[in-house]
Amino acid sequence: MTATPSRPTLAEIDAWMTAPGSQFEIGHEIVRGNPVRVWTNAAHDLPAILEASRQHGDAEYIVFDDERITFAEHYRRAACLAHSLVDRFGVRQGERVAIAMRNYPEWFVAFWGVIAAGAVAVPLNAWWSGAELAYGLEDSGAVVVIADNERIERIAQTEAAGDLRGIISVRTTDVTVPCTPLATLVAPGQPGGHSLPARAYERDDVATIFYTSGTTGRPKGAIGTHRNMCSTQLCIAYIGMRAAAWHPEALPIEGQAVTMLCVPLFHVTGCHGAVLGSLAAGSKVVMMHRWDPQVALELIERERVTTFNGVPAMALQMLDALGRNDRDVSSLRRLSSGGAPAADDQARWLRDALPHVLSGNAWGMTETSQIVTAIYGDDYAEHPASCGYPAPVDELRIVDPDDLPPPAAEIGEIVVRGPNIVAGYWNKPEATASTIVDGWLHTGDLGRIDSDGRLYVVDRIKDVISRGGEKIGSVEVESALHDHPAVADAAVIGLPHPVLGEEVGAVVRLWDGQQVGEAELREHVAARLASFKVPVRIWFWPAELPRNPAGKILKRDLRDAVLTRPALD
Repeated sequence: MTATPSRPTLAEIDAWMTAPGSQFEIGHEIVRGNPVRVWTNAAHDLPAILEASRQHGDAEYIVFDDERITFAEHYRRAACLAHSLVDRFGVRQGERVAIAMRNYPEWFVAFWGVIAAGAVAVPLNAWWSGAELAYGLEDSGAVVVIADNERIERIAQTEAAGDLRGIISVRTTDVTVPCTPLATLVAPGQPGGHSLPARAYERDDVATIFYTSGTTGRPKGAIGTHRNMCSTQLCIAYIGMRAAAWHPEALPIEGQAVTMLCVPLFHVTGCHGAVLGSLAAGSKVVMMHRWDPQVALELIERERVTTFNGVPAMALQMLDALGRNDRDVSSLRRLSSGGAPAADDQARWLRDALPHVLSGNAWGMTETSQIVTAIYGDDYAEHPASCGYPAPVDELRIVDPDDLPPPAAEIGEIVVRGPNIVAGYWNKPEATASTIVDGWLHTGDLGRIDSDGRLYVVDRIKDVISRGGEKIGSVEVESALHDHPAVADAAVIGLPHPVLGEEVGAVVRLWDGQQVGEAELREHVAARLASFKVPVRIWFWPAELPRNPAGKILKRDLRDAVLTRPALD
């Protein structure tokens, strides 16, 4: 972080950017009883950000295939939906409204319409099975769901459908349950499109519930507040501007920034980056129907995309496609990845293939409301294993199991405190109390911080598998395997994958005298969980699974055994 004649130190940049009176001025407040650094100029609540977006008028906000929606039109539709939720469905402030659909422009309208109605937005994983969607609806207490055709049909097969006050349909054809089409609620001429419903908000009112896979089976709903998301909006802006200031050689983004959306909106990376960050910044969002690296290159060329954010696998696949296709990607200025481990040489590959692009890596999680640290440019190429430096409102510590700092440069659990840390887990006070202690979020990630302040995430304490950025709780998959009458014991492990980072594997022991094949067990899990959670490989262990004296399965030993002896069974 040494200064040069053309490059100040990071500390100097932070001091300059956060100086009193600046856009990113920092103050201090007591949040839920704990002292926290805050952005002085953060919006008070999310509807204030939606209101401010009207200044972008007829500039394009969303591009999806041949559809183009301006900021003004998006505001009108969101406002119409908000009034319909209140007047037609009787949604009261603080009630939950779920969103269950693939990436469509309507996702943006649904999210902001729910927020503007004073309700709590509950994005549900569009890859979930019907039973998993029903769990999300029931656990959150959602009164209305806004869903597309496929998700409606999955929900219709469960008892949860009968408990809803209403289902608002998106791009549906024939559905088997009564629905109200979103298109009719936001059609031109519908009332309420010129203003939002009258609502009063506190900064720490609940705004969102995002479900995250954990170590205790069922996903937990992370409670996001207006403070969390408004702070994240400034974190996103700050980290981008800091990267540009620290790398003056990077080409600037001229005119309207254009961001490619290639990650699901039901995760905080997609929602907080595109739905929130782009709306606040006046950026255009170019949506993909599904991830395809060649289509991504075509869209970059056609729409003059300036910013690409995705998981490391997407960046590698796009580089590979670029080597086989003559596409103009000269508009690209920023490319960052996160959510999963990256190849050691990825930073160098990106720099060599796209020398005009400022490439980087970032780290965050659902409970931190997306981004906490980031690293870019030559610093990233020289320290490719690092996730970078925190935003100045976030405090990072490395602690040992007794919550004390370990010796310098040693590995411990990463804990974070800041205005973007969620309020806890929905209806799970014990999980909240054990995860957030005195305002510090215990992330379950193991890491270290070097002498220059860079964070390195080196392992996980939590029994969670990261498949292409999608987090999978091992206990949930193990429970599905245990439901099979032939399975006596099961251990789910992460298998290394060159593109996805990890895939799901399992080691099972059968009851004596029982016989079952790998394909049957995989079908058994697939009937209960989303397809991405189904083990790609199952090994049969001939004896008791190895455990430590406390009874915990030695998964590292199991993983080493099956990877070195693939013909175990």
